[in-house]
Amino acid sequence: MLPCGPGSSLHPEPAKPDAEAVPALGHDPAVHPNHTARSAGQSQPPLLLLAGPTAVGKSAVALHLAEALGGEIVSVDSMQVYRGLDIGTAKPGPAERARVAHHLIDVVELTEPFDAARFAALAHQAVQEILARGRLPILCGGTGLYFQAFLEGVGEGPPPDRALRAELERLPLHQLWEELARRDPEAWQWIDRQNRRRLVRALEVIRLTGKPFSAQRPPWGKQVVALHPVVHVFVGLCRRPEDLRARIEARVEEMFRRGLVQETAALLARGLEQNRTAMQALGYRQVVEHLRGVRSLPETIQLVKLRTWQLARRQMTWFRKYGVRTWIQADPDEPVHSLAERVVQVWRQATPGQAAGS
Repeated sequence: MLPCGPGSSLHPEPAKPDAEAVPALGHDPAVHPNHTARSAGQSQPPLLLLAGPTAVGKSAVALHLAEALGGEIVSVDSMQVYRGLDIGTAKPGPAERARVAHHLIDVVELTEPFDAARFAALAHQAVQEILARGRLPILCGGTGLYFQAFLEGVGEGPPPDRALRAELERLPLHQLWEELARRDPEAWQWIDRQNRRRLVRALEVIRLTGKPFSAQRPPWGKQVVALHPVVHVFVGLCRRPEDLRARIEARVEEMFRRGLVQETAALLARGLEQNRTAMQALGYRQVVEHLRGVRSLPETIQLVKLRTWQLARRQMTWFRKYGVRTWIQADPDEPVHSLAERVVQVWRQATPGQAAGS
């Protein structure tokens, strides 16, 4: 993973600013210009979208932001929607949810399907309800596809073909990798290669349409204003690789101390294995393999650390390429309130006259 400081390719050269672009923030070297999806004549304060890799500190910052700006948090996490997936998803606990209202958490049971289209519909509903209360929606999470679905809608793909899907599901994982790399190198760069369900769907679409899977997803940024006319500011949080990796390893160890193995065993009894999407949740699928005797607990912990680091790299690749233009790099010992204030500065630049709590 590249550092997110100035001069790295993590910060592409900003587009030539127009009348609606957010100006640069003084001389802060870790803040770069962003654009907003601003429509002419709108006075609505912009929604605040906060993205970044796992363990970067998004949730803690979002809590401070919500309290400072009079907001409510909409979780943009594909696994926090499931009831019971708590420890392994770092789901906000009762104390955090008592401080600030959270939405799109504990939406469905383990046995229910959930996808990006349903997320987008529920997220738009939540945003409208938050705005109606005179509060600020803060969308916070690390699932890039869900941010894209919220902003642009979901690309149309062919309906599932049960026979083809069954054929693909019988193939070894390495054959799925090889076919996707050969037929769609772009999708190969960002897809979760350990997520058999996503690999199967990508190849299913490719075989049915004869076109790359990546070409059938809506291009980021082309329809934001048309589909979501409310002003928004999209900010990414990042850390230097050594800092982020240390945080990831500490988080994984804490999850196992808190009882991730026991939680997973209980979820298996509730039908976890019957939900292919939920079974892909990082940490849980590795613990299931441990419970089946595939590897020891110490080996499982190390594997979860590795897989989480790999996920963080994919998330950064996604957000660098699709949508985030403003990146704020957190210092290793920077207090949460300081990091939150830097995000507020970006938001205020897009909202002249806005005061904290308004």
